[in-house]
Amino acid sequence: MRKRVLILMISALGLSACGGYERDITLRDMRPATPGPDEFSVLPTKPLQPPPSFNELPPPTPGAANLVDQNPRADGVAALGGRPEQLAPGGVPASDSALVRHAGRNGVPANIREELAAVDEDFRRRKSRFTRIRIVPTDRYNQVYRGQTLNPRAEAERFRRATGVRTPTFPPPNR
Repeated sequence: MRKRVLILMISALGLSACGGYERDITLRDMRPATPGPDEFSVLPTKPLQPPPSFNELPPPTPGAANLVDQNPRADGVAALGGRPEQLAPGGVPASDSALVRHAGRNGVPANIREELAAVDEDFRRRKSRFTRIRIVPTDRYNQVYRGQTLNPRAEAERFRRATGVRTPTFPPPNR
């Protein structure tokens, strides 16, 4: 009897392992906790208006902002009589130019985003070995990336010990 139950359980486990699903490499459980609507997916937009001339419409660009998307900072600047077009990032401020030059001194690869996305996808695929076997929904993001996180308090203490430089604005530890 025990042998039959054991064989039945092993064959059920083997059959469930043959599922045609791809491995889940998202690591984040983003399912809603309640059956209600997601308040972040409902965004008020500006009313649609026809442009003064259809020839003045900008060409469609993937990833660009929509003409009816909300932009509260630009709307506030325009309401106060300012020029909202100056809010768009048009370069590096003079105060940060030395930092940007130093960071890019060895060159910047043009495909850095694609390269990092591919490396991260490979990393998530390796770390998602048994993510399909879940009794309860689990968010494994922090478990997987634990080795890549930075502890700011420990890093500040290490910096203080190494250089002797005090950081007066750093908050004291919670006790």
